Amino acid sequence: MNSNHAEPTAVHVLNWQWLGRQDYLPTWQAMRALTDARDATTPDQIWGVEHPPVFTQGQAGRPEHLLDAHGVPIVQTDRGGQITYHGPGQAVIYLLLDLRRRHWMVRETVQRIEEAVIRTLAHWSIEGVRHPGAPGIYLASSEKISALGLKVRNGCTYHGVAINVAMDLQPFTWINPCGYAGLRTLDMASQGANAAVEQVAATFAEEFAALWQTQGGEPTMRP
Repeated sequence: MNSNHAEPTAVHVLNWQWLGRQDYLPTWQAMRALTDARDATTPDQIWGVEHPPVFTQGQAGRPEHLLDAHGVPIVQTDRGGQITYHGPGQAVIYLLLDLRRRHWMVRETVQRIEEAVIRTLAHWSIEGVRHPGAPGIYLASSEKISALGLKVRNGCTYHGVAINVAMDLQPFTWINPCGYAGLRTLDMASQGANAAVEQVAATFAEEFAALWQTQGGEPTMRP
């Protein structure tokens, strides 16, 4: 069979799904279940969701970084990092990736995720920057606009990245975001961007696919 017309193998496939509004806990459980069940033939996946209000505490999260929950649910989860907030108007993108097939280390995976966020923001003329030692993406004026936290199990990732699109930012003042007291958090709307959450999530998926290039080039994106 002509290899140019062969069905892409799992290593070259990156499935994208927009799941809409989803509660946090069952989404986390679904990520864990997929990660536990996957094998060498399981395609990698990107899920885009929007969560109802929830605080999530990282695996090594310190309770003092939650200042006042104001009745918002708190979930102790297994990702890296400290406490963050998810809510309507935020694009949450989960990356279920087999790093072993790509021969990627965790650090370069994080760098590629951050680069995809930077490229996504640039579509709306927003400059995103990195802060050394503090995963996520910030504005040039130092406010945080995107939080990142992964879990790696048996060489596979789950959890992912959140991009603040157009949301109520007050709950971020009820915590020390990602463990940093006084860190201001802004969204794309505050920078003049008019964007839909699903549009931002899909743009991230396209940008990340362009970076998912080891072992045979760019993946095949499948809706």
